[in-house]
Amino acid sequence: MSESITAPALAKLVGEWLAAGTRVAAPVSVNGKLFYRAISAAAEIHWNGGRPANSIKEFILPRHERLFSFRRNGHGVELEEGRPDVRDAVILAARPCQAAALPVLDHVFNWDYRDEWYNLRRERTVVVTLACRAFDEACFCTTVGGGPASSAGSDAMLFELGDGGFQVRAFTGRGRALFAGRTQVSKRDAPVPEGPPQRFDAAAIPDFNSPAWAERSLACLGCGACSYNCPTCHCFDIVDEGGAARGVRVKNWDACQFPLFTLARFGAQPARHAGRAAAAADLAQVPDLPQKFGPLLCTGCGNCARLCPVGLGVPEMLA
Repeated sequence: MSESITAPALAKLVGEWLAAGTRVAAPVSVNGKLFYRAISAAAEIHWNGGRPANSIKEFILPRHERLFSFRRNGHGVELEEGRPDVRDAVILAARPCQAAALPVLDHVFNWDYRDEWYNLRRERTVVVTLACRAFDEACFCTTVGGGPASSAGSDAMLFELGDGGFQVRAFTGRGRALFAGRTQVSKRDAPVPEGPPQRFDAAAIPDFNSPAWAERSLACLGCGACSYNCPTCHCFDIVDEGGAARGVRVKNWDACQFPLFTLARFGAQPARHAGRAAAAADLAQVPDLPQKFGPLLCTGCGNCARLCPVGLGVPEMLA
């Protein structure tokens, strides 16, 4: 026996979340392209396949965040601490490869320092994924240990039944609470495909000191599209904006493809970054993260392959 919910019942439930002040993010079509966006009505949700170009990480790790403001007051300086935008949130219909990034980010932001603002948003966000019924040539979740119905990072998952309804599987207490009393008993089980074929051997990633990496990555434009839309890339910079009289200290996304990444004021860069071509530096995170935390950084979402203008996505490079 399983649990299911009809499309009208789910739309009504989304409306109730929104009416209660809960922030709801879901795939939305914008000028013919899909993006994860905050919605104001259930009718905005795009359910008909496809993969959003961005990632759900921006709802847990904002692109731009004010840490504090400062203002000169005579011979002193007044500081006002920033306040994170933290409220109850539901991320709905995210792909499993997107949710799988969250346990990775949990390690990163609770490793040698616990990021309070990250943890507050994470604790108040429920993630409901949508199992994949199809995949494209850029998908490679099965290569890195995932799959079309992987539960990693998900509180609950929806499986399309083909008639507009969904089978509901809850994995955590938060997921069960979200759908409590809203599902009905069903004898149907939604089919799930095996997923994309193996693209490379994730356990045999080559030495990143090889000259082949530098040669291959000469085509990199340094645009940062792969990092900004990767669900697990997490680099950021902290900068002061304003003038001597007043300003703000902010935390902004950064990317190791950018020429100013880790650049010191006196013009030098750490050898670890300067000695690598940009694309190779980005790929270095694939083997680096397991050494620290166990799981691979990459979830096989394929955004890097879809968005790179010169074909330097992770699967292409590693294959």
